Amino acid sequence: MFSGLVERVGSIQNVQTVTDSPSSVLTVFCEGWDALQEGESVSINGVCLTVTQFTASAFQVECSPTTLAITTLGILTPGQLVNLERAVTPSTRLGGHWVQGHVDTQGHVVRIETQGDARHVVFSFPSQYRPLIVPFGSITVDGVSLTVVQVDGETFQVTLIPYTQSHTTLGALHLHQAVNLEFDVLGKYVQQLCAPYLGTEQKVPHYGE
Repeated sequence: MFSGLVERVGSIQNVQTVTDSPSSVLTVFCEGWDALQEGESVSINGVCLTVTQFTASAFQVECSPTTLAITTLGILTPGQLVNLERAVTPSTRLGGHWVQGHVDTQGHVVRIETQGDARHVVFSFPSQYRPLIVPFGSITVDGVSLTVVQVDGETFQVTLIPYTQSHTTLGALHLHQAVNLEFDVLGKYVQQLCAPYLGTEQKVPHYGE
């Protein structure tokens, strides 16, 4: 479980295809993290992955075929910056919201507007996920917990404050860029629990890492 508050911006050091497998291994350069352990969960651009090896300045994770198909991790290249967060602990201040690291789908940047120091960014998303997005609710974009400012059938808008721009990769967003989206898990459970009473079926697919 994560909070969506990015702790470090790391960089992809190497992308290695696993022999005889559609999986791949990412080596991520990240300084300043102490006591990483094998088996620990780390969020990379909002995707929950397991540390398989680590050194003082880098760690490795393996991406399954499902992860590569649903998220943007399959198009990462060496040198590319990524948002990183370690799993929360019982004493962690939960400044964002409950983030599982189970990406639901990809979105794309369709508009960026600047107003003073703030940047208003509009993302497109598959319309079947519309019930899971509410104005002023929470959403996770590339691992960053953000507040939805506006939403319609196929787009939603967030506002990036200067701190978010300078401490995450979202400050470098550009038009048409693909991002990982995770919708609030509370909305998913409410939708599923209400479906039998409303005569609707669960139409939103989910996956787990």
